[in-house]
Amino acid sequence: MAAVKFETAMARLEAIVGELEKNDLPLDESLKIFEEGIRLSKNCLKILEEAEHKVEVLVQDKNGKKRIHAYSLDDEADGPFP
Repeated sequence: MAAVKFETAMARLEAIVGELEKNDLPLDESLKIFEEGIRLSKNCLKILEEAEHKVEVLVQDKNGKKRIHAYSLDDEADGPFP
């Protein structure tokens, strides 16, 4: 499956849920769009995880404890651990 934008994938997932809730599709068609929904949901999860990684960067303080700080563009220049 080619890369799909998050908003497009979510809109299609909503349409799939609506189609499945109608309960008027043949079993084979229901399974087909259910499988499409699973692929789309996995894609959305991947996109969200990537976005989360960009927003929060895990770092260690001077005591070796891990803490989270807000992601900034300066972090890109410094690498993943400022």
